Amino acid sequence: MSAHVPVPVHVHGSWRRPGPATRRLGLTVAGLALAIGATFVLEPYRAYQVAIVAAYLCATAGLTLLVGRGGQLSLGHAALMAAGAYGFGLSSNALSAAGASGAVRLVVPLAAGVLAAAALGALLGAAGARLRGPYLAGLTLAVVVAVPAITSTFSRTLGGDRGLWIEIERRPDALRPWVGAEQWQAWVAITAAALVLLVLGNLASGSAGRQIAAVRDDEAAARLAGIDVTRVKVVSFTLSAAAAGLGGAVLAYVTQIANPGAYSLVFSLFLVVAVVIGGLGSLAGAFWGALLLVALPEATTSIAETLPVSPALAQRLEGNLALLVFGLLLIVLMIVAPRGIHGALARARGALRRRWSARGPAPAPAPVPEGAAARAPTTG
Repeated sequence: MSAHVPVPVHVHGSWRRPGPATRRLGLTVAGLALAIGATFVLEPYRAYQVAIVAAYLCATAGLTLLVGRGGQLSLGHAALMAAGAYGFGLSSNALSAAGASGAVRLVVPLAAGVLAAAALGALLGAAGARLRGPYLAGLTLAVVVAVPAITSTFSRTLGGDRGLWIEIERRPDALRPWVGAEQWQAWVAITAAALVLLVLGNLASGSAGRQIAAVRDDEAAARLAGIDVTRVKVVSFTLSAAAAGLGGAVLAYVTQIANPGAYSLVFSLFLVVAVVIGGLGSLAGAFWGALLLVALPEATTSIAETLPVSPALAQRLEGNLALLVFGLLLIVLMIVAPRGIHGALARARGALRRRWSARGPAPAPAPVPEGAAARAPTTG
């Protein structure tokens, strides 16, 4: 008697669950469509703010990859954004002088900003591959401090302290009757941020992300596992710099100027604090951090204007109140929610899911056999 061997049966129309990369692509496209659709109901100033948030999101996402995933502390990401902004501005002005028009006036300057920042990031990554902790932070800090001096030294090319004014390509003529200038800028910025999130998300969830995490956890063990630690550090720094450069290029496109004052040491520290507050190591946390970078200064400015103080004190508060609130928020969150805003939201969502599962439907009563009630003993 032979054993029965099951034969696999092919079922037509069977559905296979998409992989993580496919799901991430779908979520990115859906989020991009939703964000672009939201710009139709926003005022021009709010659309401009959305564009600024998207530009900052590129930088905070890159910083999340470097610090949260790779464990390399960088205090100079503002300098990488500045490289992207000046790369965009110089190439855009050059194309304008050459009489170029159309999509090339937008795509080529954006690519030039990314390449300029990536080159600077590769240089910093190679120089700091053997540095860790405060030594790497000091190296990146020196770069961001040097930005004003560089722009002053090459003032004829970079515009000096006044900044470099940029000739940009306006929105397409076919869209002008329906799409405003701020709305179009928001579309460009949102698309750039979505591209960064998609690329970095796939990178972090793949083998490259596991290698970056292995180097962060234990460099000696990573070397024993056959991982080229130096290459991983340089690549992660370069990718993070490229994301920051795209953010700087988008910011230059939206504001139409590359100014060294916009990429100061204070702003560089703001980027790090925003990433920590949003949730270090999470791209969703990078979004919350970018949102805070735009919303918090505006909120503190509104508060400073309502305080019954002298105009001189109100002016001081306008510049320093945001720093104070950022610091207090960082302290409170590190005590209450060490994983940042995203971690707190994830924990709350998990608690609600467990509470909902614990409630569940009431169990059905056990069936009573027929005639059991008649056979049951009675009291009386």
